[in-house]
Amino acid sequence: MSDLAAAQPSRPDSEDRPLRITAVRSHPLSVRLAQPQLSAKGAHQVSEILVVEVETSDGIVGLGEGFCRISSRIHAAFVDQLLAPRIVGRDARDRRALWKAMRAAISGQPGGQIVEAIAAVDMALWDIAGQHAGQPVHRLLGGMGRTELRAYASSVTWSDEATVEKEVQLVLDAGFKEIKIKIGQPVEDAIRRAHFVRRLVGDGIKLYADANWAFDVDDALRVAHGLVDAGFLFFEEPIIAHDREGYRLLSRRSPIRLAAGEADYVGSEALVRLHDRSVGLIQPDIARSGGITETWRIAELAAAHHTAFAPHMGLSGAICAAASLHIAAAAETFLTYECMYYDNPLRSELCEPVVGERQDLKDGKLPVPTGPGLGVRLNRSVLERFTVR
Repeated sequence: MSDLAAAQPSRPDSEDRPLRITAVRSHPLSVRLAQPQLSAKGAHQVSEILVVEVETSDGIVGLGEGFCRISSRIHAAFVDQLLAPRIVGRDARDRRALWKAMRAAISGQPGGQIVEAIAAVDMALWDIAGQHAGQPVHRLLGGMGRTELRAYASSVTWSDEATVEKEVQLVLDAGFKEIKIKIGQPVEDAIRRAHFVRRLVGDGIKLYADANWAFDVDDALRVAHGLVDAGFLFFEEPIIAHDREGYRLLSRRSPIRLAAGEADYVGSEALVRLHDRSVGLIQPDIARSGGITETWRIAELAAAHHTAFAPHMGLSGAICAAASLHIAAAAETFLTYECMYYDNPLRSELCEPVVGERQDLKDGKLPVPTGPGLGVRLNRSVLERFTVR
């Protein structure tokens, strides 16, 4: 058998027989990054994700991915013990009903690792739906006719100037026309870094900044003015993610567009930000915010509130990248795609074909996957190599 998992057969939509879920398999993965990612929160040295396979009665296997900040084994246990028993035997096409069935495993408000585990299963169900219909997921979502997406390099690290200069040159050489940098305390150093990068890239490159919650409202306002002076276009997570009143206050005084949303789990959380206009760019992470079903709800809410939408990628892997490209292609108010430019084998080796990587960039844009479903398949040897035992 080929090292790559065989592409799954598609089924015509006209077939009305149930598409029963026969198996749910979870794979906790972990890799130590060759280059630690430095932000205001410290050094991220490990990437962990959960890969889920959902198999149906007619042989289709869907792939999904869950975001794992702490331990992918915890997420795998949620899938195996809480979620799989609720959906095995049911029709894989009933994605919304299945989402509600999985949500019923949560006591209280939806959030945390269980929703990240749900995200992986839900993503796999959409992959099944696309394969069954013989269509890419972005077509199932309605589509905007996009075949390529604007992309920004993420993220130039909060490191010394020599390292920053080297990283900036790397992404410029790769052809990026948009770049996001990490900033942190103290305020003066954050503003100095913004101007330093602007001098490195010149006036023709779009620049964004990500603070990873580094500031309080007053300091964030000072940084916002400094970013505008350096020609930056959005300021991501300037304060702690769930300080709703802080975002409301800051948004009314900030001269720059605020961005947030990667820490939100469901549409109702995003709705608060959108309804009060406390952000100008909403950034859900599809591997955290309940998968495609719930992230699409957020994209539609963003469109209804005339607010820009850009999916978050971060330390995620190849399946999340594929799903994020599909939802970005279909989202009405899509702004730009987060392309992680540092090396991570969970992104660059786990699936075939490789999607969403800097090597695919042409004229500052990335192609949208065209295969049925998510359009990617697992490399079994890579899956085995990085599985946590």
